[in-house]
Amino acid sequence: MENKKINIVIVDDHPIVIEGLKMMLANQLAFTVSESFTSGKEITSFIRNHKVDIILLDITLPDANGTELCREIKKISPATSVIMFSNRSERSIIMQSIQNGASGYILKNTSIDELVVCIQGAHSGNIVFCNETKEIISKPSHNEVPIPRLTKREKQILQMVADGKTSIIIADELFLSPLTVETHRKNLLQKFQAKNSTELISRAAQQNMIDSN
Repeated sequence: MENKKINIVIVDDHPIVIEGLKMMLANQLAFTVSESFTSGKEITSFIRNHKVDIILLDITLPDANGTELCREIKKISPATSVIMFSNRSERSIIMQSIQNGASGYILKNTSIDELVVCIQGAHSGNIVFCNETKEIISKPSHNEVPIPRLTKREKQILQMVADGKTSIIIADELFLSPLTVETHRKNLLQKFQAKNSTELISRAAQQNMIDSN
């Protein structure tokens, strides 16, 4: 009986990365890359109607944060294994990805041999890491701020603060009182362990939680 190939979907905002992965994985007889996407909306729509074994998922996408998208994917398709495939090497992001249901975390400078082993391991139900990621998570940094859980309103206000809007302007645009906005801003400072708005924006940007466009 012929073994069924592992069905892989690639999600990355850089087409050249997608094409490179396709070429490398094409030489692996046990794999088949069925689709590739450059946005979170495309992959969530696809998995509602298609069975996928493995998703190689980038952290930075034009319409989504990969760690949050991972959680959404697992809700839609629990049987799909999501492997984060990223340049981001912060321990907090790696751990947040695993907490959100990822089956592994691989850095983009990994070798094809490591990638193949990790895909096979995740398909077998294991949590997988490339060697460099293993080194990162084995040395916890007490200076890193964990990625905070934000409400929908807090995410909205965080982005507006990053856009340079004052509390008065934010209150006017969201039909809130200035006092309510200030309360949200204080909560954001506490969650990010930031002393002021500048530090808040800097830490949020490091965690890929604001749109810099």
